[in-house]
Amino acid sequence: MDAARQADRPRPIALTGTPGTGKSRVARSLGARWRVSEVGDLARSAHTARGAGRAVEVDLRGLDRWLDRHPAERPDLLVGHLAHLLDVDGAIVLRCRPTELRRRLARARRGGPRDRQANAIAEAVDLVLRESLDRRLRVWEIDTTHRPPDQVARAVERILRDRPTPARPRVDWLADPEVTAHLLDRPS
Repeated sequence: MDAARQADRPRPIALTGTPGTGKSRVARSLGARWRVSEVGDLARSAHTARGAGRAVEVDLRGLDRWLDRHPAERPDLLVGHLAHLLDVDGAIVLRCRPTELRRRLARARRGGPRDRQANAIAEAVDLVLRESLDRRLRVWEIDTTHRPPDQVARAVERILRDRPTPARPRVDWLADPEVTAHLLDRPS
């Protein structure tokens, strides 16, 4: 890509959602066809992060400034549960039924019981979706609960390629009595 075209690279789309919704798996399958960067990895390379492993603290403003100064480094897809808080061209919010989300996190041994419960609650109350909408982003919502990662990846790829008009968000976990009962359970 020549220098002029690199400088005109558009802002990335965020692939975001509560931990455990499938962002990393989907991103891995798109990496061969699209420029995909995980927020923490990009922040490390931009020297706007502290910490190691998954527990990295990202200076979001610093990363936005870095992306402004280095447009050729902008990915097509910026992945992470904080991606929607950056200066992006829209957000694809992956959703997962909170009961399944808690199971996924437990199977992957991610976090302790309280962390998994906090993530289930964040998902149930639409935290990432609300943050994205509050920032007036274009938001595409994909429920990953019963969909294999390759099917979710195809839906994400269609959004990246076609940039369709987003549909009104339709996932409402709190309307599900099983979900609300599950949220009242003690973390285990």
